[in-house]
Amino acid sequence: METLEQFVESWEDCAAKEAFGILREALAAVPGVVLSTKLRPGVSISLRGGHPHQQGRELFVMVDIIDDDPENRWLSVCFYDDLVSDPEERGDFVPKGLLGEDARCFDLDEADADAVDYVVQRIREAGERAARS
Repeated sequence: METLEQFVESWEDCAAKEAFGILREALAAVPGVVLSTKLRPGVSISLRGGHPHQQGRELFVMVDIIDDDPENRWLSVCFYDDLVSDPEERGDFVPKGLLGEDARCFDLDEADADAVDYVVQRIREAGERAARS
């Protein structure tokens, strides 16, 4: 099975790939974050962020590269709904959408700076809350 690095290297340059790189860097910068991956080629490639202080949950964010159409990949970034705010209501509330718990998910198919920055802010927020939970 290929690794996340191999997948990213083989991924044709596109706006979603650029957005993934930005989100990945933001997630890696969260103090204390533990990163893991789950690769399901043809379905999704997941980058997951957890925090060792977080109780009862293995992660606080899941950045999925939706891989059902390799020429039109897009990102779905999901958080537990109680870990993030969404002051501009850009995300979708998904009942039981993240490992059986209510989620707030943000879809990105391009590297729109404003949209990506908004999700980066949510990553930082969720990371801080996970560290205190």
